[in-house]
Amino acid sequence: MERLTQDLSSQASRGLHLLTPDHPQAHLNMGARLRPRQRRRRLLIKKMPAAAAILANNSAGTFVWPAARGPDGHWVSLLQRQQERKRVMWEACAKYRSSSSRRAVTPRHVSRIFVEDRHRVLYCEVPKAGCSNWKRVLMVLAGLASSTTDIQHNTVHYGSALKRLDTFDRQGILHRLSTYTKMLFVREPFERLVSAFRDKFEHPNSYYHPVFGKAILARYRANASREALRTGSGVRFSEFMQYLLDVHRPVGMDIHWDHVSRLCSPCLIDYDFVGKFESMEDDANFFLSLIHAPQNLTFPRFKDRHSQEARTTTRITHQYFAQLSALQRQRAYDFYYMDYLMFNYSKPFADLY
Repeated sequence: MERLTQDLSSQASRGLHLLTPDHPQAHLNMGARLRPRQRRRRLLIKKMPAAAAILANNSAGTFVWPAARGPDGHWVSLLQRQQERKRVMWEACAKYRSSSSRRAVTPRHVSRIFVEDRHRVLYCEVPKAGCSNWKRVLMVLAGLASSTTDIQHNTVHYGSALKRLDTFDRQGILHRLSTYTKMLFVREPFERLVSAFRDKFEHPNSYYHPVFGKAILARYRANASREALRTGSGVRFSEFMQYLLDVHRPVGMDIHWDHVSRLCSPCLIDYDFVGKFESMEDDANFFLSLIHAPQNLTFPRFKDRHSQEARTTTRITHQYFAQLSALQRQRAYDFYYMDYLMFNYSKPFADLY
């Protein structure tokens, strides 16, 4: 896949990226004398920045898996999982986003990316895909807290401890994009959407009710009560979906239900690691191993808000979407089609096409 901007291309030799076999650089420097099995293993290891550093320290070229990092086979399978995710993402980009490769990275493209300089990590925040706990992890990595359990929700989201990539000048942005390990975590799109709706509209909220709720009720609820129009509370899922699918929305989009392809620009920014909410524990702790995080740091499992409420699952998601017509479900799938395609999620309903 073509390097995405000329500026990034000029610095690519200093960056380390996970490549797939289809990537034009994937077969470079593999060593002609390696046997096929060795070549495949070495190819896998050399793709990931931290793994490449480990391999570089082994002059014999025979990788010794550290006992603390888990068994050989498990590491290889997780690296292969990353290769496959990146291959699928790149294929979707090549098919549907061909013009992206000719665009320059701007501050807007990196406005959702958080920076952790000590471990050279860039994290693109995808709301409702574990972002609160990921920011807690970054704060511990940065030495801003001793434990993820010590960090309150408001500190995570409203504090200024973590820097965003768009606060740096152009040189600082390009340097970090070409030399840091870039990662994002995604979630099944309908499930992420329902999680956002439950969080923002089914609990008291001093921002989403007056800003979004009032506009949604005024536009989509016939004979809305004066109290509902005053507070913006009580939005139903079907009304929320009318707003989301309306090309003339009465109020704009929000990061909690915007497309991952818009939030993180994965066709423009070459992410090294693509994790999934559904395999969070495996993916997160594997990533922490790759960047040599302290061994006592693991991804927190606690629920950030409304801890007494069940997490949004596939079953709960289907209950909400059952409130919609088949046409509305199809339009919602079309709305998130690129996220389904890029991150290889299956169609959530059998009647979708």
